[in-house]
Amino acid sequence: MPDYLDDLRLAHVLADAADAATTDRFKALDLKVETKPDMTPVSEADKAAEELIRGQLQRARPRDAILGEEYGVEGTGSRRWVIDPIDGTKNYVRGVPVWATLISLMEAGEGGFQPVVGVVSAPALGRRWWAAKGHGAFTGRSLTKASRLNVSRVNKLADASFAYSSLSGWEAQGRLDGFLDLTREVWRTRAYGDFWPYMMVAEGSIDMCAEPELSLWDMAATAIIVTEAGGTFTGLDARPGPHSGDAAASNGLLHDELLGYLNQRY
Repeated sequence: MPDYLDDLRLAHVLADAADAATTDRFKALDLKVETKPDMTPVSEADKAAEELIRGQLQRARPRDAILGEEYGVEGTGSRRWVIDPIDGTKNYVRGVPVWATLISLMEAGEGGFQPVVGVVSAPALGRRWWAAKGHGAFTGRSLTKASRLNVSRVNKLADASFAYSSLSGWEAQGRLDGFLDLTREVWRTRAYGDFWPYMMVAEGSIDMCAEPELSLWDMAATAIIVTEAGGTFTGLDARPGPHSGDAAASNGLLHDELLGYLNQRY
């Protein structure tokens, strides 16, 4: 099996470059923000970070394809880098420090492309998380200064902490009743949003999270980090991986119950 460690090192280099670009424009009074056709914001920093990552990938991995949120897909082949230059743009443009660059390498296999490397870098929080297939998941300042991630061992909903992003998406899908039933059964709920709850599942500080509407670039990096930490990452349809357009992540022990509630009245 390939070890992917060279690709992981490259992903860290890409994240370093993106961090420098995004941090430089964070809270800038003259930051330019536009509205995309789907009515979500995009800042000049989103575009600049993705352009920077694409440029470095084209030099370092010219045979690999690239899929990014802002500029779509480029290239073909069995390996594809998936980029979200700023996950949490709404936070970024309002000065909220919960945002990150998500970088993943996906490789063709059974069931389509699957993530084999993932890096989530949140410079305003001073945090970074990463994983490579078969090598576990880690957090720290660098590859040499890192702590291994492990999901929690909580096995009862009454003891579990559950995170989500908002209520509107669950209501739009007709899943709100099941969602609310779940919140009544767990010990604690918090709406952290975006990449962060998946990283907290991976490091064992919360036990499960879910979102009803996502894109591949929102999930590819977080999926492998959760699974390499010993957790479970699926769609709400229970399909493993980041391909369902929505996500449920947990320590594995609570996953069936999590999906059961979110699908019970759907």
